[in-house]
Amino acid sequence: MPALNRVQLIGYLGKDPEGRFTPTGKNVTHFSLGVTQRWKSGGETKEYTDWIYVEAWGRLGEICDQYLHKGSLVYLEGRLKTERYEEKGETKYVTKVVALLLQMLDRKGADEPMVSVEEAQGEYDA
Repeated sequence: MPALNRVQLIGYLGKDPEGRFTPTGKNVTHFSLGVTQRWKSGGETKEYTDWIYVEAWGRLGEICDQYLHKGSLVYLEGRLKTERYEEKGETKYVTKVVALLLQMLDRKGADEPMVSVEEAQGEYDA
């Protein structure tokens, strides 16, 4: 049976990206993306922001680390990934987006690249 795991987001970075290397030497960059929804209720404008945890691997991660900063506006495509961990004897879960494609939407200059990286499923388990 076919399956689809794809997420598309437009939002602002909540903090500067943080790059690191895994014990196996692979580059990974983490950042949070705020996606705000606005609506009117009773003539009053309301808003709510969802914060999504994002990880970018390899060259895409390097580019995120180099070009993005807190407040950057980006379009991002990726896949959902849920990880399980133990904390104080309790099982916890965290869901994040693994970035596959990123486009910078800030109005700065034409020197900022659009980057697309297609990854094999599960290739970058840390």
